[in-house]
Amino acid sequence: MWQRPRRAARLGAMLLRPVRDSASDARAVREISAAAFAAMEESLGGVAAPWTPARIAAAEAKNRYLAATDPGGCWIAEDGGEPVGTALALRREGLWGLSLFAVLPAAQGRGIGRLLLDHAVAYGRGCLRGIIVASPDPRAARRYHAAGFQLHPTMVFAGQVDRAALPAADGIPVHLGAASHQPLLDSVDRRVRGGAHGSDHEQLLRGGDELLVVDTLAGSGYCYRREGRIVLLAATSRRLAARLLTEALLRIPVGTAATVSNATAEQDWAVEVCLAAGLAVRTRGYLALRGMRPPAPYLPSGGYL
Repeated sequence: MWQRPRRAARLGAMLLRPVRDSASDARAVREISAAAFAAMEESLGGVAAPWTPARIAAAEAKNRYLAATDPGGCWIAEDGGEPVGTALALRREGLWGLSLFAVLPAAQGRGIGRLLLDHAVAYGRGCLRGIIVASPDPRAARRYHAAGFQLHPTMVFAGQVDRAALPAADGIPVHLGAASHQPLLDSVDRRVRGGAHGSDHEQLLRGGDELLVVDTLAGSGYCYRREGRIVLLAATSRRLAARLLTEALLRIPVGTAATVSNATAEQDWAVEVCLAAGLAVRTRGYLALRGMRPPAPYLPSGGYL
């Protein structure tokens, strides 16, 4: 069984230590990831999404939450007392996931990323399955592949929703969900991805995400939405997943752009709905998996997987 190191590791001037459940560490982790991903987007010819107050609050709340629930999987690297890299990993019922992995551009190429990833992966020792929502960064893809993960290219859909083009409701009722639905949500998780999210559902609801639920004799499913973004979706059938995604897109405020991310080729039901809604599609990043096939019907969360 994996044991959390009792002391932080020091290599020269660099210190590798657990992330603390504190406002300062949550901010440091967020600032590292913002700088690292902004540099990656620039290298790929893109522009990073703006950090709105709501996005900052959600990211820092997630960082503190994982530092509290998974202290053995959350690490920060400091060089001369300054934070330069971070990795956040979680474990849920035998399923390991990497929530975040980032190194400041100026600190890259010095082995910091390898040490962080080694510590995060070690936290999953004993887990039969592993999942990472990977960015398009080719260096990260190489690291994940070297760690034994298979890379599955993913698609992202974005744009204004053409409501008139979406199919009418087919009689499957969709309800607003609440914390009382967690047993149902965990049951869907276990069936679709092999492990329940558990308290992650409470954290998503605390963050203000809208939860949609279907529960019929034929199966169940759920979907989280935050403004125009589909955060997480899981269902026991393609029909229920398509119904949830359609309803979530219809509930996006008029004028707000929709984003549906992390869809592998196995999510053809999502492709059909998104293209019918008039969203543009492009490939971006990978779903990196170990010991499991791409879960379906499923759209993973980048942070909670």
